[in-house]
Amino acid sequence: MTARTMPRIKRKRSMYVIGGLLALAAAVLAGYTWQARTPPPPAAGALEQVTIAANVDYVGVCPVLAARSKGYFVEQGIVVRIQPHNSGKSSLEAMLQGKADLGTVADIPIALAALKGLPVVVVATVFRTEKDHGLVGRRDRGIESAASLKGKRVGVTIGTSGHFVLDAMLNRQGLAPADVVRLDLKPEQFSAALTSGDVDAIATWEPYLDSLRAQLGSNGVSVYSEDVYEIPYNLASTRDYVARHPGTLKKVLRALVEGARFCASAPDAARALMVADRKTVDTSRWKVLWPAYRFHVALDQGLLLALEDETRWAIANKLTDQSAMPNYLDHVYLDALEAVAPAAVTVIH
Repeated sequence: MTARTMPRIKRKRSMYVIGGLLALAAAVLAGYTWQARTPPPPAAGALEQVTIAANVDYVGVCPVLAARSKGYFVEQGIVVRIQPHNSGKSSLEAMLQGKADLGTVADIPIALAALKGLPVVVVATVFRTEKDHGLVGRRDRGIESAASLKGKRVGVTIGTSGHFVLDAMLNRQGLAPADVVRLDLKPEQFSAALTSGDVDAIATWEPYLDSLRAQLGSNGVSVYSEDVYEIPYNLASTRDYVARHPGTLKKVLRALVEGARFCASAPDAARALMVADRKTVDTSRWKVLWPAYRFHVALDQGLLLALEDETRWAIANKLTDQSAMPNYLDHVYLDALEAVAPAAVTVIH
């Protein structure tokens, strides 16, 4: 070996050493990053059980389904069992009856429960939109618009957001609730009532609107309630549960923050996740409306203002025998979300 060749060999060895060190550093960094992003789930014995009553066919429950499917709940040390319901109203009732720890529900059933003096509290709003309520009517019964509803029979689930939107749509046409004949139906009764002609129209939300419209074919007409009502879809519980499980609620909310982020950033995957076990649900309109859906975990002043508006509506329409406005600060639980995401809480208190 000559003196001329030795530096070249040393340079090669140095390059190999440097390359090895860089590879090792990259591997360590990758391992650290992986551990930071996807922490190993806790031991099975440490997992806390939580039951959430939810309207699994409603798009607003996406953050809950995503948090369960993507493992966000397990990462927080909880196992969530989802108890399926066909409306937020029935989810709320199950939760208040002690059949579930938490429930997903819109604002109308919460206002009506508060008027009854029930101990319901909102833990967070997880979804908002103003473009997924309306009505489906039969053309052969003269239904062409909301103005056509006068004197008609309308199926609606009393005490839900569908009920509130129906009255709001009537009001815009100069009609009163008494100008229609309302039939109190559960969502699972909509299809048979509309196809049989027991009702002339149905007032409800997606995906029922799209499914019913498709069912009627050319005889069906859809009227949407844009700019009439923005639904705040919530996670609710009881005062007793939130008082006894503050740590659990923080875990649930951390998981839901990730679930909401997934629903907002991966719409195709989120829709596929929602219909995976519900092959009969028509979600074609969801794809069109998804850009208008706001998946975000928050507690804002707008929720309290909406509850107060709906309370005035309920009193005026004799849906309650109460006349006093509840203090809705008593019906929101701020502590958990303030601990998890303080910027998401804008309720004045």
